[in-house]
Amino acid sequence: MFSHVTLGADDLDEAAVFYDAVLGAIGMTQRAVVPDGGPEARCWVRPEAPYPRFYVYKPFDKAEAKPGNGVMLAFVAPSRAAVDTAHAAGLSHGGTDEGAPGPRPHYAPDYYGAYLRDPSGNKIHVVHRDELTDTFAIHG
Repeated sequence: MFSHVTLGADDLDEAAVFYDAVLGAIGMTQRAVVPDGGPEARCWVRPEAPYPRFYVYKPFDKAEAKPGNGVMLAFVAPSRAAVDTAHAAGLSHGGTDEGAPGPRPHYAPDYYGAYLRDPSGNKIHVVHRDELTDTFAIHG
């Protein structure tokens, strides 16, 4: 299991607007980040569990944030409706469509998901399956 996952963004306020909308649709909330001498960051968690955490940071090396080639972060949604809501929220908050919500039976009979790029170009996926629990995973 993951402790946390981090993506980079140059504009954290813009990223926060996007992720508050998308992750709020699947039950995650932004929490305060305690300064640790590193770069500025934002963090989201599920209210019922302190881990895993999702962070968006300004890059530590102070270079421009760039999305990883072949990197995608997938978030579990509690329902198909939450997938739809998260996708719509992402589009209305600076994201771009990478795959509309819908069934993906080539993955599994109950697989339902949507794909987005955040305002920094990072690819995310919101997925619902009957067997999934409140977790998230990295896909390459």
